[in-house]
Amino acid sequence: MMKHTLDPHMIRHLSLEETCRTVAELGYDYVELSPRPDFLSWWTRPKVWPERIASFKKALKDHDLGLATLQPMYRWSSPYPDEWDVAIDNWKRAIEIAVEMDCPMFVSEFGRGGSPERSLNDRSGLHRPETCENQFFRAMDILVPILEREGLTLSLEAHPEDWLEEIAPAMDIIKTINSKAVKASFIAPHTFFYGPDMVANLRATEGHLVHVRLADTYDHTKSSQLRYVVNPPGSKVRVHQHLDFGQGEIDWDTFFATLADMKFDGVLSNCVFGWEDRAEDSARFMLDETKRYVAKYWK
Repeated sequence: MMKHTLDPHMIRHLSLEETCRTVAELGYDYVELSPRPDFLSWWTRPKVWPERIASFKKALKDHDLGLATLQPMYRWSSPYPDEWDVAIDNWKRAIEIAVEMDCPMFVSEFGRGGSPERSLNDRSGLHRPETCENQFFRAMDILVPILEREGLTLSLEAHPEDWLEEIAPAMDIIKTINSKAVKASFIAPHTFFYGPDMVANLRATEGHLVHVRLADTYDHTKSSQLRYVVNPPGSKVRVHQHLDFGQGEIDWDTFFATLADMKFDGVLSNCVFGWEDRAEDSARFMLDETKRYVAKYWK
């Protein structure tokens, strides 16, 4: 069953309990909990104890919401042993929390640190993509058996500025892991980082795709990336947006028609980040449009 989900990053100033109330009032049935300092925080130990879990679970129940996903962000691809060890410890704790929260899925990234630019400027070799990849596989050797034992799914996304940015090599890694617990995410606002053919990249995830994030973006591959105006010209920046439908250049009819033809029935998460001054209007608009596309193409 399709899960219409909101990433509440733009209302992260609200408590967990108020977040649940607001997400329900906006018309969503599920929450996708991205990193926040009062639960799964960026890079550090989760700030979670029994009373916080009980209060969060009660708020979800009170507002008839499901917790579709949690997003741990730890440096499991780090070339530094101390960072890697801490990341594995934090992941183990995140798994315990997901079990306590009855949350079936994690979404996460292959790991920051080995971006193409950083690799070129790294004389030590530590930030080479192959070093980060090997560290990532070490993490999988430890964590995948735990995920399988607990019946949890880990959905992985290639991300701009990571050691892995494109769909094809990401799918090679997911297939190499070869576990029912490890699946794929497609992040629509990263479409033009994934490679030149959106449909081919969506198709490449077939049979593994369980999670899609929805937001629009500009096609940075056109005009020598000059769709982004930066000063001074030629600055080495990695820009992408998470915009409302229609504010960027993704062909949404083609996008949703392809998902429907693939018989996708997983998590559809609205994740616009650019408009905190109109967060609730954006969330309502994105949900209405998502449901319209689903009604149009899923017959």
